[in-house]
Amino acid sequence: MVTSVMIVGVGGQGSLLASKILGKAAMDKGYDVKVSEVHGMSQRGGSVVTYVRFGDKVNSPIIDKGGADYIISFELLEAARYVEFLKPGGQIVTSSQQIDPMPVIAGTAEYPTGLIEKMEEAGAKVDAIDALSLAEQAGSSKASNIVLMGRFSKYITDISREEWDKVIETTVPPKFLEMNKKAFELGVNA
Repeated sequence: MVTSVMIVGVGGQGSLLASKILGKAAMDKGYDVKVSEVHGMSQRGGSVVTYVRFGDKVNSPIIDKGGADYIISFELLEAARYVEFLKPGGQIVTSSQQIDPMPVIAGTAEYPTGLIEKMEEAGAKVDAIDALSLAEQAGSSKASNIVLMGRFSKYITDISREEWDKVIETTVPPKFLEMNKKAFELGVNA
């Protein structure tokens, strides 16, 4: 059995670190792991997508439409943008944060409303938390990626809390370790 996870967001939100943590946690557990490169305009605040797949034998890192078990999204509109990649009844773990895309900034469009309801109508289970506020509580708005990984860890029950902590300890620079552990904890308990 293979678990397929899409990590989506806007450039600069920490998709790469989140995919590295998930990939390493799965690898440490003995799974075959494939992680795709980041796709998108990460330097320009554009949409960014990373695929992480793990299981007994994974042939490809790519996730096709209707193939993702989970979507972890750092921004609400990004979650909605990729909902068609989710399997029927799949789980979305998302930040309730809203970052205006270029058309909204330029005044040619409005930020869509009712996104959680629309994703649920499309068949997704949605777990939306205010990851930004929790990250600020942990010490930095930049830690919302780790808050979301903490929240997501509740769905991957065969990787223990201690195993997640160990991966964070070996992945995050020492000077940011305590803040990131606190962010993860806040996500778990959100």
